[in-house]
Amino acid sequence: MKLLDPENIPQHVAIIMDGNGRWAKQQNKLRIFGHTNGVAAVRRAVSYARQVGVKVLTLYAFSSENWNRPAQEVSALMTLFMQALDREVKKLHKNDIRLKILGDISRFSPKLQEKIAKAEQLTADNQSLTLNIAANYGGCWDIVQATRHLAEKVQNGQLIPADINENLFQQHLVTQDQAPVDLLIRTSGEQRISNFLLWQIAYAELCFLDVLWPDFGEQDFNQAIACYQQRHRRFGGTE
Repeated sequence: MKLLDPENIPQHVAIIMDGNGRWAKQQNKLRIFGHTNGVAAVRRAVSYARQVGVKVLTLYAFSSENWNRPAQEVSALMTLFMQALDREVKKLHKNDIRLKILGDISRFSPKLQEKIAKAEQLTADNQSLTLNIAANYGGCWDIVQATRHLAEKVQNGQLIPADINENLFQQHLVTQDQAPVDLLIRTSGEQRISNFLLWQIAYAELCFLDVLWPDFGEQDFNQAIACYQQRHRRFGGTE
């Protein structure tokens, strides 16, 4: 693995975990087999992020468009989500990792919503790493719900339109006071944003890797951060 500059570690990394289905197809297995094996890649990513000093890791687990997948696959994904919460939350807490679920969880079963609430409550005070899991999330939905909340405050007299600026808008997104995304990684070789964190990635560096998500490991994560460290981030300015 490449040596990284510890002074230039991206503080917020977001990953579009793509390729589970294709990985399963290569093994002549059902798609859920790929999703199941993708959980191990999540563990590796979380461990490496904490190890190198990333402060926020956001993983795209289930988009608002994923409900359009076959019902059997969606049901299996929901079961896998609950099982992962049961198995992993205590480990996250032991390692001082805060868990947050980003998205509209109202569509999930009451049992899953309860598990999410308990997991977030247990890990709320942890500080080594914040792990965001984007579930039933879409970037357009995020912007719309923030706009709706601000409109309600204007209607109620809590704000006037002139009060609304980028900082205030950011505080109404699901990421709230978290730093913007520094590095966005997408696995599987696809080069699309897929409605993920549209506001938060405004100045993110983008890294597209050919590896399928279940095969994503520390070396791939290292490669992406090394690529990030070679970029010159000007944020619209000059050198």
